[in-house]
Amino acid sequence: MKLFLGLYALFILGFASWLPQKSRTESIADGAELYQDFCVQCHLDSGLGVSGVFPPLKQSDYLFENIDRAIAGVKYGLKGPIVVNEEAYNGVMVMQGLDDQEIADVMNYILNSWGNQWEETITSNRVKEIPKP
Repeated sequence: MKLFLGLYALFILGFASWLPQKSRTESIADGAELYQDFCVQCHLDSGLGVSGVFPPLKQSDYLFENIDRAIAGVKYGLKGPIVVNEEAYNGVMVMQGLDDQEIADVMNYILNSWGNQWEETITSNRVKEIPKP
């Protein structure tokens, strides 16, 4: 019986990984809603943030220099000094409690809003692989 349950669980997990990822368009739309719920208070509707306090996401060199680092910031939070577009920031962004798919969605929204353009679609599998810094 234990063998059967173990094989059944492996089958279900294997099948779940075969399910298609959501489309880029769906991910960006879902990310827009998440951005409004979790990010807009600091980074604003414009993505410009607040100079010296909350860094911009619009055309952010910090963001586009290292996408995995940016994902880690959303996934685990971020504190300490950073430089964005030649301006210093030294604050705290707390972990928002988003799951891997939600993080992928909000990243896809951010990477493709306010004139930002990113060809690659961030997936929940990529987010899952991001280690804690």
